[in-house]
Amino acid sequence: MLRIITSNLNGIRSAQKKGFFEWMLQSEADIVCVQELKAQEDDLTPEMRNPGKYRGCFHPAEKKGYSGVGIYSLREPDNLVEGLGIADIDSEGRYLQADYGNLSVISLYLPSGSSSEERQQVKFHFLEKFLPHLRDLKTSGREVVICGDWNIAHREIDLKNWKGNLKNSGFLPEERAWMTHVFDAVGWVDVYRKLHPEATGEAYTWWSNRGQARANNVGWRIDYQIATPGFADTAKHAYVYREQRFSDHAPLVMDYML
Repeated sequence: MLRIITSNLNGIRSAQKKGFFEWMLQSEADIVCVQELKAQEDDLTPEMRNPGKYRGCFHPAEKKGYSGVGIYSLREPDNLVEGLGIADIDSEGRYLQADYGNLSVISLYLPSGSSSEERQQVKFHFLEKFLPHLRDLKTSGREVVICGDWNIAHREIDLKNWKGNLKNSGFLPEERAWMTHVFDAVGWVDVYRKLHPEATGEAYTWWSNRGQARANNVGWRIDYQIATPGFADTAKHAYVYREQRFSDHAPLVMDYML
């Protein structure tokens, strides 16, 4: 079995204080992908870099206290790829790929467009530039799983208040159509949906900090593990871990039987 977890930390230092690493060390995960580090390499303590038996690798943003992704694994990767080779995207620390044999595991943090129209255009730019890379990965001959915060709820069952969010970033028709293209045309598989095709509230991975969104489970499913078909076929178990709160997101746990 190979257990892979993805979790947006909304600040690695904040998540550490809330017990994320203690939980991670007991999670029996082989690989843990994290997003939104909000930290530079120099900010990471030894516990954050290499907690317990895990070895960490990171791709922080150039801007302090912003974005950044990382991957923890029991086994040291054979190869690392930091960024997409696109300067304006890579400066925000949004893509890290670790290769283990014929399997590539990617930690991805797709931009949010909710703060301004300008940031929404940055998000659309990312989607446009990322799609050819998704096609290349799909036809590379490798098994690949892309773990992370995609900042898009794909279908109506992926968020509580879908009618009220039809014109909001994260549920825009263009964003949802892009995700549909990734699955239906390019051929990637939404692994959680493969295992739980009709799941609603138990599938949510993010809740607004405003009001009582988490208490009332007014959430969104925006954290995914999206895989090549061959690897997706090995997935046997998936769930969202909610017993402890490490950030405004919850970890998504997947077991693959290789």
